[in-house]
Amino acid sequence: MDKPKTTAKDFFLWAGAIVSFYWTVIAYTFLVFDYINYTFPNPLSYYPADPYQSGISGEMASVIVLLPVFLLLMYLIHKDAEKDPSRKEIWVRRWAIILTLFLAGIAMVGDLITLLTSFLSGEALTTAFLLKVLVIILISAGVFMHFLADLKNYWDENPSRRQMVRIGVAILAVVTIGSGFFIVGTPQQARLARYDTEKVSDLQNIQYQIISFYQAKQKLPGVITDLNNSLAYGPIPVDPQSGEPYVYQPGEGLSFNLCATFNTESRTSQEGLLLGTRESIPTLAGGKRGAQDNWQHGAGEVCFDRIIDPAFYPPLK
Repeated sequence: MDKPKTTAKDFFLWAGAIVSFYWTVIAYTFLVFDYINYTFPNPLSYYPADPYQSGISGEMASVIVLLPVFLLLMYLIHKDAEKDPSRKEIWVRRWAIILTLFLAGIAMVGDLITLLTSFLSGEALTTAFLLKVLVIILISAGVFMHFLADLKNYWDENPSRRQMVRIGVAILAVVTIGSGFFIVGTPQQARLARYDTEKVSDLQNIQYQIISFYQAKQKLPGVITDLNNSLAYGPIPVDPQSGEPYVYQPGEGLSFNLCATFNTESRTSQEGLLLGTRESIPTLAGGKRGAQDNWQHGAGEVCFDRIIDPAFYPPLK
């Protein structure tokens, strides 16, 4: 009996299905990893205030777009196989399934080797690490069993169960993406966090200009507009959210305050709370909240106390 020929339609349907499937699985895996990193932060690494800037937005978009594409392509492939059973024997189908089985098996074995290597080398098996190992094992095992059943035509013999798997995968993706809005916040909250990050950057810029002003004139500016010098500093930053100037308050000697209104608590402060090292943010006169550490802040109006040390910033000759 002659082997069925692979048409251009067969090739591109399977190529599109496999590419979209691999991309979806990788994006989904890294998305769950990012959730784990956010929930169980590493105290030795800095975590950005806006998690959507760390790849989560792209991973979410990939799952949202490519998972339906994969399910649609597989639906068309199975429809063609129902009309012409010889489509089940084409080489591109067998190669795609066997390659997927091979990669899934490699992922499971590699994951177990990584776990044992970390354990035998004396490294701490953190909650985040163990959860990542579990995620890879579950995803790899699920992929392996699904395509092994497909290779044996199990899903063609049980179309109702195949439909249940499709629905289950779609529900899992929706739940995972929806959970992200509770774990890392909504895109709107991320936008507010970006505003806060920009405000801190502006205050750092103004602080630098104040120090330069002191080094040049041996005194602090009386008001913030004294810094307006297009040749030396450029325009004074304003609040990107409200468009209002930042609050500058000169104090005694070489001390001054810089104040801004923030939308949320800074992410690193929240991590300090998780690690049990966060101190309370003091309240200043007038009900304004003081700053923790250097640029850590809470929600609302926060003032940062600064004192110029001439030993570190000597006047320019």
